[in-house]
Amino acid sequence: MSEKVDYKKLKFKAGLEIHQQLDTKKLFCNCPSLLRKDEPDYIVKRKLHVVAGEAGEVDIAARHEALKNREFIYQGYDSTCLVELDEEPPHPINREALKIALQIAILLNSKIMPITQIMRKTVVDGSNTSGFQRTVMIARDGWVETEQGRVGIDAIYLEEDAARLISRTPLGVPQSTECRGKEKVIYRLDRLGIPLVEISTFPDIKSSEQAKEVALHIGNVLRSCKVKRGIGTIRQDINLSIKGGNRIEIKGFQNPKMMIKTLNNEIKRELEIVKKKKLVQSEVRNALPDATTEFLRPMPGAARMYPETDLPLLKISRDFINEAKKDLPRLRDEVEKELRGKGLSEEMIKLLFKQRKVEEFKEMLKIINSAQLIAKVLLIFPKEIATKEKLSLGEINRFVEDEIPNILKFVNEGKLLEGQIKDVFLELVKGKSLEEAVKIEKVDINEIEEKITKIIKEKPGLSVNAYMGLVMKEFRGKISGGEVMEIIRRFVE
Repeated sequence: MSEKVDYKKLKFKAGLEIHQQLDTKKLFCNCPSLLRKDEPDYIVKRKLHVVAGEAGEVDIAARHEALKNREFIYQGYDSTCLVELDEEPPHPINREALKIALQIAILLNSKIMPITQIMRKTVVDGSNTSGFQRTVMIARDGWVETEQGRVGIDAIYLEEDAARLISRTPLGVPQSTECRGKEKVIYRLDRLGIPLVEISTFPDIKSSEQAKEVALHIGNVLRSCKVKRGIGTIRQDINLSIKGGNRIEIKGFQNPKMMIKTLNNEIKRELEIVKKKKLVQSEVRNALPDATTEFLRPMPGAARMYPETDLPLLKISRDFINEAKKDLPRLRDEVEKELRGKGLSEEMIKLLFKQRKVEEFKEMLKIINSAQLIAKVLLIFPKEIATKEKLSLGEINRFVEDEIPNILKFVNEGKLLEGQIKDVFLELVKGKSLEEAVKIEKVDINEIEEKITKIIKEKPGLSVNAYMGLVMKEFRGKISGGEVMEIIRRFVE
């Protein structure tokens, strides 16, 4: 084990909690899941008021946040609506997001709940205009296998993401030791309501190495489904404890390179506290870039959850579950292995996933059995033309992507040469139809033979491949390599 940590002696145990944005419209309205960079259309101001939960108790974390005396400002756009402002009841749950969440649950061997209650979870930092986050458990009791044994999946939730923090500005000095100085906090409503899947494991993780393995496995499952990619689209936390210590939650635990070191450093910190017998309350801490952690707030309690009253019970039918199973995606690791088997480079594979063209690539293979050509047509040629014409890749694809299947059919039928594809793309970008674009000059076979004869006379004694390169350069893709090679061999061999 790394750094010779005796996890068994320490009675170390941990559980992961992973939040992943889904690539759909928002969870409880029809607004796009679109993050904005332009100036907001309007702002709304709110204050945080502490109230008791369903059990009649005030959550300790909520009380802690209320003492910060914050003023919240929410920035809105024409792409956000009254649901985000908590001025309109939530719409029925997004069915596409629910289907994706079910597929994730199935891939994690979890039991789907046919009837479940949407809940409200008290939010203590002002990141939800309503003061709570809507969340619903859709599955439980799953598992993943690791080298150190099975780790159980406690529950899988579908919930709405919080508003996006823009800035915090101090507005005054502390009035007392209890009440901090006033602070203005600005949030943006564009992220509020984006669907999230939350996956929580049982505290079955027995080492830092196993924690990393579980995180990578769940990450592989998530990337195989229709989820958002990029910074901020996935957030990962871990809860841990050792013998004699309190439970600690570490936020921002998503960098695989830092997981083992961060956990082992936190174990050392906890050991020092246990040795000094200065145990404090369970707390939430933030992972730092140097693999240490810092205090965020006290650990929230159970008083923060209560039922959603604006929506009925969520019923997940057997037909809907079967529909999710029918379209169940394959794990990304399996797809990558298959693509390597077709001769694609790691860079090509990475681009196919990044541009979400894996399924399109598979469909093209049904037209022409040439993985390299398809990859070039989908990924390389459009990028080269975009650079040459000083246009965006999106603009190029708008002209060419619908015609790619027909272009590949022409190549497969011998009506178009591979070397002519880029010329066809250029003609399409200029606004020509495919029929006009494919009318590229054809070279007469007699002209090819004359040119090959001339080259051989001028440069005798070269290899077949050398002659091949010279001829292909001369005709600039207007003839096929196989055709040229056949003629050259007649003259040379």
